[in-house]
Amino acid sequence: MNLDELRTGVERDEIDTVVVAFADHLGRLMGKRFDAEFFLADAVGHGTHACNYLLTVDMEMEVIDGYEYANWERGYGDFHLVPDMSTLRLAAWAERTAIVLCDLYDAGDVAVPVSPRSMLRHQLDRLAATGHQAFAASELEFYLYDDSYRAAHEVGHAGLQRAGWYSEDYHLLQGGRIEPYVGAARRALRRSEIPVENSKGETGVGQHELNVRYASAIDMADRHALMKHGMKELADSLDVSVTFMAKPHGDDAGNSCHIHLSLWDSAATNNVFVAGDERSDVFRWFLAGWMAHVQDFMVFYAPTVNSYKRFQDGSWAPTRIAWSDDNRTAGFRVVGSGPSLRIECRIPGADCNPYLAYTAAIASGLDGIERQLEPPTKFAGDAYSAGSLERVPRTLSAANERFAASAVTRRLLGDTVVDHYAHFFDTEVAAFDAAVTDWERQRYFERI
Repeated sequence: MNLDELRTGVERDEIDTVVVAFADHLGRLMGKRFDAEFFLADAVGHGTHACNYLLTVDMEMEVIDGYEYANWERGYGDFHLVPDMSTLRLAAWAERTAIVLCDLYDAGDVAVPVSPRSMLRHQLDRLAATGHQAFAASELEFYLYDDSYRAAHEVGHAGLQRAGWYSEDYHLLQGGRIEPYVGAARRALRRSEIPVENSKGETGVGQHELNVRYASAIDMADRHALMKHGMKELADSLDVSVTFMAKPHGDDAGNSCHIHLSLWDSAATNNVFVAGDERSDVFRWFLAGWMAHVQDFMVFYAPTVNSYKRFQDGSWAPTRIAWSDDNRTAGFRVVGSGPSLRIECRIPGADCNPYLAYTAAIASGLDGIERQLEPPTKFAGDAYSAGSLERVPRTLSAANERFAASAVTRRLLGDTVVDHYAHFFDTEVAAFDAAVTDWERQRYFERI
């Protein structure tokens, strides 16, 4: 949707609301709902403002001390939300609504360095300076439940009715039963200028996957964030619920976000991972950098305490850092040929923030190109049983310790960004460590 189409929609009384949004640390969309006429008259040129504490709060919107970027001493001022009008589109999951994503700026029109979208833009600018651009796709999985979000909350998210009763990986019969929601999601995303490829049942009971068309890395990160938000709003309107948490059920498969990525020339005419009939030096160097730094950036691929419950041998989630051709046991799976040649990283969970995950991937791969790193030998076989391979971290605490102490992350992102996010993840770890869980009560209440 362009600005003229928005004006026409408003004049015809087809659109009366414009959502002005940005992604926070966790990839959640925050912002304001504007009267559409006021947006056209005022906000298009000026944007809007919001409190900068939004880049320091935790999941529960609690104010957290210890951030340099925003704090009580500095008075928690505003940052400026500047609409990126290329992202304007119909929000077809809501009535009479359009949505636009924003970049964040401080006073003096300086991009907020710890804003996820700014971080991705910075890495893409570095990549563009080499004559390359990145194309990407997020392959998101989710669980669907017959309970509404409110009903799920009232029972503590326990004992929910999954939308299915057997593993339905690729099954069309069971998939047909959940079309009232998944079909509606496909149609809403398509009408919202998020091109849909397909949907399918997954291996978990009540688990599904919905794939959207690949795009430039910034556009794909936008589509990813909008898709998750739109699917939740749609679920809310239909009195069902979906979750993108990485491991909602201890005895079933986790939700992944497989990232597909390739590099192209600046004109987007040639996949530079390909050199004639061979894989190029750029392919090798990028893969080597991505693999070499995946441990350092793990918190951007697996950002919650729950993320690490997903990494179980034999669970379809990778536990070892290796690359292979079309091998789903390896953390990095190379697929496609010719123009479709790409690297699939299977490590991120569906709970990842796409802007941060793509930031990590591109910063790492670009470092591999600049330093002409070589990847390890291609792996063959079952990576789960290969004890010689390096394992992904087992906890958010361990991953964040490495992120904070890493010379690599500090060189590629800068101390300001690393210190900010290390504090954010430390806060999440501390909240979990202080919590008493159902598992503890069931295990210790009587028998200890």
